[in-house]
Parts: sequence; structure tokens; C-alpha cells
Amino acid sequence: MTPIQPEISDKRAETITKTEELAYELRIHEVMTKDVHSLSPDIKMEEALEIFQKERFSGAPVEQDGELIGILSIEDLIHALRENHIDALVREYMTTQMTTVRKHDPVVEALKTFARTNYGRLPVLDENGKLAGIITKGDITNGLLKALQRNYQEEELIRYRASHLFEDIVSGRTSLILRYDIRKGDFIHGGNASSNIKRALLRLGASPQVARRCGIAVYEAEMNLIIHTNHGGTLRIEIEPHKITMEAYDDGPGIEDVEEAMRPGFSTATNEVREMGFGAGMGLVNIKRCVDEMRLISSKDRGTNLYMIMYLNDTDENPQTVN
Repeated sequence: MTPIQPEISDKRAETITKTEELAYELRIHEVMTKDVHSLSPDIKMEEALEIFQKERFSGAPVEQDGELIGILSIEDLIHALRENHIDALVREYMTTQMTTVRKHDPVVEALKTFARTNYGRLPVLDENGKLAGIITKGDITNGLLKALQRNYQEEELIRYRASHLFEDIVSGRTSLILRYDIRKGDFIHGGNASSNIKRALLRLGASPQVARRCGIAVYEAEMNLIIHTNHGGTLRIEIEPHKITMEAYDDGPGIEDVEEAMRPGFSTATNEVREMGFGAGMGLVNIKRCVDEMRLISSKDRGTNLYMIMYLNDTDENPQTVN
């Protein structure tokens, strides 16, 4: 199969910033608001309005007997005021068709959900489906800023030591192979492999831009294994001084129409997966954006193999990448 050429150049790929990288690395529970004021569905809208004014809320979850049953926004309060129903109960105006995210999901999944729904806040659930917090775009911004301000001196020292690995080994061809087994439906650990791969690349001397691009490409491949396979699959990364080869493979169910699968927005994810905020159909598009070559081979009998290659040369951000 002829390799699929990326639609954008390396220059345009530089728009993958440190902030975008952190959005794939940070988890929602690290940036969300944990101390959440929940409302009872049986209080009046007038009381909810007083709480909103006092606490400066723009929205709050509604719980009954420890279960999340809705969310009340400032827009709902305005609606009640316009209808002169300020004495109505919260349950009459709250939104019950909620979109939620999970605390262990990467922050990027919350960003995707915000972009898709245009909501101002999202309830965050724990592994048992209980309310764990609330996340807003402001929470994400603050969390990213704090992460950017962290002290990286210890990481820089580790990176310096590891970057000499290829220099100290003499052979005709030197490569480092990383392999990760990914389980189907393991959303709690989704993104761990891609974070470890990105960290390894940085320690080996890869430029931040190369590490970001690889991290995002592998993350999307990793989530495809979690969402779309029968039993999960394997990620295999081979790091050489001149290129990085990434492969994701599984044993089924395969892709009926590879060309259709490459179309932005196309997805075979179940409704359950979509409700969790995944399966938006942008994974392959994001991968194609980040790598120099991409090849997708799939059949119902043998499953799917996704090959991704990044070349390391003097045009990279750092000409000494993985040397």
C-alpha cells in the first residue's frame, strides 16, 4: 500500500504546543473542581438563585440519594425568571440529559467534549459512576498553567543522562524497541503508554516537538485499540537515530472501508463509548497530522495494522534529535 502523505508540513505541525501536549498528559482529576456544591431537586429555584449569587456559581449538579440526576445552569434560572416561575422546584428546570466525563480520562477528552457540545461545565464521574467533581474550561486553563510552571530540573538531569545512550553504543544499526499491551475497554489506563513513550523520547534527546507529535499520534492509536478492537492490541515503537517507527496492531474486527475510516468524523464507536466522550472519529486525522508517513492495513480475518513513521533529520526543531 502506498504510504499516505501528511496534508501539512513539519512547519505547520509546530502548532502542536506544549499546552496541547499537556492536555494529552494531564488527567481530568488533576484539574477539576473537587469540592462541589450539589443541589437538591426539591428546593425552589429562588433558593438556587440565592446560592448561585452567594457562591458565584454559573452552574451546579443536582443529586438525590447520592446519585447525579441533573445539572442546573444560570441559563435555567433565567428561563424560570422569564416564565415567572421562581417558586418552581429545581427538578422542573434542571437538565437531565447530561454529558459527563470520567476522572481518569485525559484532559484532552474534556476539551473534545466541550468543543462538541458547547457546554460550559461537565460533571466528572468516578469509576463507580458517582459524582467526583465538576470541570470547566477555566479549570483546564488553570491546571495547564500550573503544569507549565512546574520545576523540570530533575527531569532535565534524567534526560541528559539518557540522551547519551546511542552515542555510547557502537553497532551497525542501533535501535530501542518499546512494546505495550493495550486492553480493550481499559479507559482508566488509556493514555499511559503514550505518556511513557513521550517521556522516553525526551530522555533520549528528542526535541520537544518530536516528542509531542509522537505522543499525540500514539495516544490516538492507543485509544483506537481500547475502543474498536475485540481484545485490545499491541503498540510497538522502534527508536533509531534517524527515524521513529510506531505500530499499532490487533486481531480484529478489522475495518471494512479503510478510505471511509480516514474521513474526519467517521466512527464506528458505540453509543455507550460516545456518551463517555470518546469515538469522535478524529483519531486517524490527528495521527495523519502528526507523522511523516502513515499506512493502514486492515481485514476482517487478520485485524488491523497501523504504521506511523517520523523521520529525524536536520529539518527538525533540534538537529541532534535522538543521536
